[in-house]
Amino acid sequence: MYPNLNAEQARFGHTNEYVANFLGLSRKSYEVKKNTEAFKIQECKKLCTLYNCKFEYLFETNLQQTS
Repeated sequence: MYPNLNAEQARFGHTNEYVANFLGLSRKSYEVKKNTEAFKIQECKKLCTLYNCKFEYLFETNLQQTS
């Protein structure tokens, strides 16, 4: 899962349905891709554009935990 993608999606108030439509996917396909980390490069580029973020940030998976 991509915590920063989820955070940006929430910050913009985008539903899974909205983002799926933006990518040309079904809602279910989008949710599966988010959970399995299986986005294609073109989808990643579109999401980076949508959220105005760099790839390294948006698709970070190993966030450090603070105590």
